[in-house]
Amino acid sequence: MSTHISLLRGINVSGQKKILMADLRALYKSLGLANVESYVQSGNVLFDSDEDAATLKQRIEAGIERVYDYHVDVVLRTPADFARVLANNPYLVTRNVDTKQTYVIFLAQSPDPDLAEALAVADGSDDEFTNAGEEIYLYLPGGAGRTKLTNNFFERKLKLSATTRNWRTVEALYEMARARSHAGSS
Repeated sequence: MSTHISLLRGINVSGQKKILMADLRALYKSLGLANVESYVQSGNVLFDSDEDAATLKQRIEAGIERVYDYHVDVVLRTPADFARVLANNPYLVTRNVDTKQTYVIFLAQSPDPDLAEALAVADGSDDEFTNAGEEIYLYLPGGAGRTKLTNNFFERKLKLSATTRNWRTVEALYEMARARSHAGSS
C-alpha cells in the first residue's frame, strides 16, 4: 500500500464547511482507506491505499458530499511530492527567508502554460510567487492576511482548484509521512 496525503480545500475556515477531524477520519475509514490520520483542523489527512490518485480523489469527494451535502475539492499528493516541495522552495534555497512568510499552493493539476505565464504580482507589493508546475510557492513578507495572492486569486486566474498550506504544515505532513515509512520498514 502507498501513503497518500489529501488536502481538503476550504473546510473549517471562518465557520464554513465545518468538518470535525474525528468525523473526517471515520469517513476515510468507511471508504476502506487504511492507517488514517489527520493533522490540524484544516483538512489534512494521511492514509494508505493501493488505488490510483484519480479514483481516490473521486471517492473521497463523493463521500464528503454524500455525508455533508456539499462539495469539497480534494488535492492529493505523495510523500515524494512533499519531499520535492520541501527541497525546492526557491525562497528558502536561495534566500533563506523566514519560513513563517512562506506558503505553498497545491494545484489540482498543472496549469495551462498560457494562464500561468500571465500571472503577475500587483504593482507596489512585496509579495512574490514562483510557479513550479503543480505547486506555487509564496513569499508573503507582509503576512497572509494582507496579500492579494490568495488561493482564490490563483484559482480564478488559472481556472482550476487549489488549496494553500503554510510552510509549517507542509513540513509536518512530510514528517508524518516519513515516520510511516520508517515504521513500516522496522
